[in-house]
Amino acid sequence: MKQPIIIVDYDPGWPNVFEVERTRILSVAGEFIIAIEHVGSTSVPGLGAKPIIDILTGVRTLAEGRQTIEPLTTQLGYEYMPEYEVEMPYRLYFHKHPPVGDQFHLHLVETTSEFWERHLLFRNYLRVHPEAAQAYDQLKRRLAEEYRTRREAYTDAKTEFVRSIEAKARAEIAVDIRP
Repeated sequence: MKQPIIIVDYDPGWPNVFEVERTRILSVAGEFIIAIEHVGSTSVPGLGAKPIIDILTGVRTLAEGRQTIEPLTTQLGYEYMPEYEVEMPYRLYFHKHPPVGDQFHLHLVETTSEFWERHLLFRNYLRVHPEAAQAYDQLKRRLAEEYRTRREAYTDAKTEFVRSIEAKARAEIAVDIRP
């Protein structure tokens, strides 16, 4: 049976969990990584989330990024999921779901990619617009109930909201940089 989608209240310890894991990642693969960001709902104070820390890891090129596979899997216990590259060839995806302890999703992309930009735009907008974060929280909780174990449908149902926030974030940036 598939695991249900569970949204929990924000945990103020999540940023620290990210920082500890960030340090661990850099200790084994830092020579290839140029930036690491905490993204996803656990990175937005006050926002409910699935209790999984999303880590956006930036590299110059995916070829360089591939050199992180061995240390991340053998030294830190991540599982590399190459099958996800069929749909997203611009991303290397890893996860760590121990039976006990914190869970992580690691997205390794080029820092010049649209994936990198979109995730930071979304996170940053929600951090400075609590009304948008609250609307997203309500949407996720409703969709988690509606789709229960259908993760792909749950994700798809959030897409319109996410894209609208990305558009608002881009518009704000455009206003900020006009003379």
